[in-house]
Amino acid sequence: MKQIIKQRQIVADDWQHLDEDADPAQLPAAKLIVPLAFWREHRDSLAQHQAPLALKLEPDDDVDAIPPQLSRFAMVVLQFPSFRDGRAYSQARMLRLHHGYEGDIRASGNVLRDQLMYMERVGFTSFEVDSKQAVNEALKAFDEIKVKYQACSDEPLPLYKRRTA
Repeated sequence: MKQIIKQRQIVADDWQHLDEDADPAQLPAAKLIVPLAFWREHRDSLAQHQAPLALKLEPDDDVDAIPPQLSRFAMVVLQFPSFRDGRAYSQARMLRLHHGYEGDIRASGNVLRDQLMYMERVGFTSFEVDSKQAVNEALKAFDEIKVKYQACSDEPLPLYKRRTA
């Protein structure tokens, strides 16, 4: 079973990614990560699925268009097609701050060790680390920077306000 990082711990990944061309009548009785397009097309049949569902968003998917259904999903998976594509950072921040999503937000795709701490700061809680990297080594990235100057999801006050408080 594949390992991921979740809340700064290495755990077995018990979720299955579903392809967009999957047959909705033949879904496995497992935790499924469902692409947004598949969910929109097969919403009624997915409502009968007994195991938890996660919604997979691509960088160009509009986060503001899905809030009424967010509570249906145990997790939202945000895609990083390239380490240079940072739109998922904005999506995670919008999910947390603008839409109040409290479930697991997972980074998937081209997720690099050097970005983990920054991803966590905007609201990501689990990470499918790029397969070329050792998960144990990637876990060390969270503790490399001790002092964070900017305000963010994990620290609402910037450093200068924390010093004066």
